[in-house]
Amino acid sequence: MPRITKRQKANLEIATKGKMPHSVPEAVKLLKTYPAAKFDQTVEVAVHLSIDPRQADQQLRGSVSMPKGVGRSAKVICFCGKDKEDAAKAAGAIEAGSEELVKKIEGGWLDFDVAIASPDMMRFVGKLGRQLGPKGLMPSPKAGTVTPDIETAVAEFAAGKVEYRNDDGGNIHCIVGKISFSEEDLTENLNFFINLISKARPAAVKGEFIKNCSISATMTPSVKVAT
Repeated sequence: MPRITKRQKANLEIATKGKMPHSVPEAVKLLKTYPAAKFDQTVEVAVHLSIDPRQADQQLRGSVSMPKGVGRSAKVICFCGKDKEDAAKAAGAIEAGSEELVKKIEGGWLDFDVAIASPDMMRFVGKLGRQLGPKGLMPSPKAGTVTPDIETAVAEFAAGKVEYRNDDGGNIHCIVGKISFSEEDLTENLNFFINLISKARPAAVKGEFIKNCSISATMTPSVKVAT
């Protein structure tokens, strides 16, 4: 019989409470009672929607800057013309360029979190579908990563702006902060994201839109959130 550690026992006791829906402030409060880890855990929200992901008009994708941030920065690259390379790097891009940057990625370099591109660069970036697509790194207008205002986009994503998109099961996962955040800050971020998704409801979806919502940290079970 496997031995249950004190941490696992505590998690199980709290997880039982987490199976019942809680208001956003109560869910955050309960999540923060889980035993602490040796690192600052990331807090993520998971939302299950009554959408049909096979229908283009029901797919949700975008990017969001949480009111209280998410407690991390991101490695951003930028596909742009030579006249904008210095500005992109000044805004926070670790690499900026056009065809030479495409070749670097084709060679296997993928040490970045977000790729920004000006619209005129997509004729080059389109060649990277096999490298960037499966990893969710392909620039997209819907996600705000294809834009003529590359300086603003680079600065926002480098500062922690996050992307979200539904998967094939109609679920959306998004980071809302760190477990070290105050209950008030996590609550504000979580409410902000839930409201954002609620407002993005596709016109074709009838009846209940958000079917389930829960939050969890990197090493904790989830806590159900009432919406």
